[in-house]
Amino acid sequence: ILYPATGDALLWYHYSIYADNIEPAINPLFIMFLRIGDVSLGTFRTIMIVQGKKYHAGFIGFIEVTLWIFAIRTIFTQLDSLWNIAGYSTGFMIGNMLGIWLEQKIGFGFIQLNIISMNASEKVAETLRKMYFGLTILPGEGMQGKVNMIVSVVQRKNQKKIIKLVQEVDPNAFISIQSAIPYRGFIHGSRK
Repeated sequence: ILYPATGDALLWYHYSIYADNIEPAINPLFIMFLRIGDVSLGTFRTIMIVQGKKYHAGFIGFIEVTLWIFAIRTIFTQLDSLWNIAGYSTGFMIGNMLGIWLEQKIGFGFIQLNIISMNASEKVAETLRKMYFGLTILPGEGMQGKVNMIVSVVQRKNQKKIIKLVQEVDPNAFISIQSAIPYRGFIHGSRK
């Protein structure tokens, strides 16, 4: 028996009564929405870990695991329900897609763009610099001769804008993108 001695225990007590009395037809939806929430938060937590933001990751992880516990508790009350399992799986699927979509919209952190243009590297660099994006041009050699590689570390939220600018100048430019964690120094355009 759970005696609600504190506010937290009282909240858990009311949730327990509520979860036990939810109509079996609503349980799969309840589980699905909990999973959408915890998996989406898991995506953000992973990004915070990669970015080195341990306090943010810890707080998000706390909420994520709490939602997961409520979802799994509801499943364990009716282990023989295939609908609950379907709600759990569906929530996991949608949560992954939603988490990635939200991360792309919000654009946490930084990326490094490597741009190789066979014939227009100077024009690409000039265009990016006019838009106040910092970059470095490195000489290189490909199968067809000398090339320049443009390297730029920018905020992730500017990724689409930069790709669009590059494609307008050189639709055939090779572009690769990777996550970046600036360690030291100034990143032009990141402090506006």
